[in-house]
Amino acid sequence: MAHTFEELVAMQRTADAARAQTEQLREQYGPPGTRPWSGQQSQTYETAWRAWRDLARDVHAAITAYAKDQGADWQEMEARVRKAAEKAG
Repeated sequence: MAHTFEELVAMQRTADAARAQTEQLREQYGPPGTRPWSGQQSQTYETAWRAWRDLARDVHAAITAYAKDQGADWQEMEARVRKAAEKAG
């Protein structure tokens, strides 16, 4: 699926938000090795982590395809998308 640069930025912002949610849960629950998490905490964290992982994978694949279509280096394109996502947030 072809994406526009703006769509890539939106995808990156969504992945960044999922990462922030995962980090927030980890801070809230504490490191799992220091005190046991409840079953609900483990399930909530695992769901958040999987969402972040899947979104990050999808945005990476979309950026790679977009860069290829544009004849650009994917690393440079990823940096541009990340920078634009930070500014937009």
